[in-house]
Amino acid sequence: MLFVPRPRRAVLRGLIGLAGLLALAPAAGAAEGRSAPERALTVVGPWEVGGLDPASNGHAFTRLQVAETLVGVDAAGAPAPGLATGWTVAPDGLTWHFLLRSGVRFHDGSPLTAGIAAESLRRARANVGPLSRVPIATISAEDGAVVVVLQRPFALLPAFLANHTTIILAPASYEPSGRVVRIIGTGPYCAVTVAPPLRIELERFEDWWGGRPAIARARYLAVGQGETRALMAESGEADVVVSILPVSLARLRRNPKLAVQTVTPPRTRLLKLNAGSPLFSDPRARRALSLALDRTGLAKVLLRNPGLGADQLFPPAVSGWHAEGLPPLTRDLAQARLLLAQAGWRPGTDGILERDGRRFAATLRTYSAWPELPPLAAAIQAQAREVGIDLAVSIGNTSDIPARHRDGSLDLGLVSRSFAMIPDPLGTMLQDFGLDGGDWGAMNWSSAETASLLDRLAVLADPAEREPLQRRLAEILQAELPVIPVTWAELAVVANRRVAGVRADPLERSYGLAEMRWGTP
Repeated sequence: MLFVPRPRRAVLRGLIGLAGLLALAPAAGAAEGRSAPERALTVVGPWEVGGLDPASNGHAFTRLQVAETLVGVDAAGAPAPGLATGWTVAPDGLTWHFLLRSGVRFHDGSPLTAGIAAESLRRARANVGPLSRVPIATISAEDGAVVVVLQRPFALLPAFLANHTTIILAPASYEPSGRVVRIIGTGPYCAVTVAPPLRIELERFEDWWGGRPAIARARYLAVGQGETRALMAESGEADVVVSILPVSLARLRRNPKLAVQTVTPPRTRLLKLNAGSPLFSDPRARRALSLALDRTGLAKVLLRNPGLGADQLFPPAVSGWHAEGLPPLTRDLAQARLLLAQAGWRPGTDGILERDGRRFAATLRTYSAWPELPPLAAAIQAQAREVGIDLAVSIGNTSDIPARHRDGSLDLGLVSRSFAMIPDPLGTMLQDFGLDGGDWGAMNWSSAETASLLDRLAVLADPAEREPLQRRLAEILQAELPVIPVTWAELAVVANRRVAGVRADPLERSYGLAEMRWGTP
C-alpha cells in the first residue's frame, strides 16, 4: 500500500472544484500496470481521511471493508461474529474466549493467528479509544482463541471489540515504534493508496475469507461541499454518494439514472456545553438555551422533516433507550427569559444579557464533515439571540471539538453523535457521561447517580433488567442537560443505477462494497 503524505493546506484549497477532485484519481490502470482494467467504482462522502491511526481513523477502513474487527454487528445492531466465530464467558464474568475464524489471511498473504489478533488488541487498548476504558487485566492467545481477562465483570466487552478502533492489522502494518505506517487488514478490499485527507484507492482482495467481491477496483473521495457531491452524482462521476443535504434530495429523486435511499441512524445532533463555564454552570442557563430552540422548525426547514426535532437525547431508533412518555424538550421563550433572570442575567443596551459586567457571549463551534451542522449552527445562533444569548459561530475541523474539550477552551459545540459506533448505546454513554465526561459528551459536568447507574448497567446483559436504569439515565440527562439535543438524523445515500446491490447502512458502519456489482449502465 502506498501512503501519500497530507498535502499542504494551500494545495487543498485549490482542490474544491469538481475537476480538481477528479484529478486526484490516477489514470485507469496506472497503479496496476494493466491494460484497459475495469473502471473503479467511486464512492464520495464528506468525511476526510485523517491518516492511518486506527484510534482516529479506523472508521474509514471499516466502512471501506479494508480492515475488520474481532466482533461484527448484525442487522439489528447487536454484536455478531466477525473475525471471531463466537465467544464464551466464564460464570464469574471475568474470562472471555473469542474463537478465531480459521483460514483468514491478511492482504500481504500472512495468516491471521490468535497471537497477532491479541497483540493488535493490546495496541488498541494502549491507544486513545473506547477499549482503553474497559477494565481489562490481560489479553493473550490460547489454542486459536483470543483470551481477555477482566479486572471486574463487564458485559459490554463484545460490543467494544466491534468498534472501529479495534481493527486487526498485520504485524507489517507497524513500524518498530508501534506507529501504523500501512493498513494491512483482512477485509474484501486492499488499500493500495491512502492519500490524506481526500482519497483512498482500493483493489479487490482475491483471498478474502468471505468470498470474492464482484467489483475489482474502487476509490473513496472526500468532498466537503454538499452541492458538489450532488453534482457528482448527477454527472455520473460518482457511483455512490453518502450524505446529501435534504435540499438536494428532491432534485436527485427526479433523476431516472439515480436511486435514492434514506435511513434513520441512531444519531443525534446536539449542543455540547462547558458546564464549568460561568455561562453554563447554572442548570437554569442550560435549560433556557434549550427552551430557546425551535427544534420542529429547524428540522422542517433545514432537514425537510419536522419529525426529526429531538425532544430527548435518544431517537426512536435507539431501542430500549428512547423513553416513551418522557416530558419532551419544547420551545418556550417566556420561560427561557424567566430562568435567565432568576440566574441573575439582565438585558444590556443591545439586548444581550449581562451579569456582573460580563456579557452572555460565547463561541459555538462546529464542523462541516456533517453538512447539515453549519446551517443548523447559524439557525441556533439566531434563536439564542431571541433570549439575549450572543453566539459567534466558528466552523472548523472535526478534531477541534475534542481538542478544545481537553484543553478547556470550548464554550459549546454543535456535534453529530452516533449511538452505534459501539453496538450497544451504553458504550457511548460510558464514554460521554462518566465522572470525567467525554470528548463528545459532558464537559465539566458529573452526577454521582449517573455514574452509579452506568456502573450497574455495565455488568447487566438482560434487557429487562437494564431498561428501568436506562430510563432513569434518560430522565437525569433531560433534567440536567449537560448536552442539549437539537435534532435526530437521516442519512441519504444516492447511487447510480449502473451499480446494483447498494444498501444504505443505518448503523453507518459499512458502505457495503463487497455486496455491490456492476449492473446495466
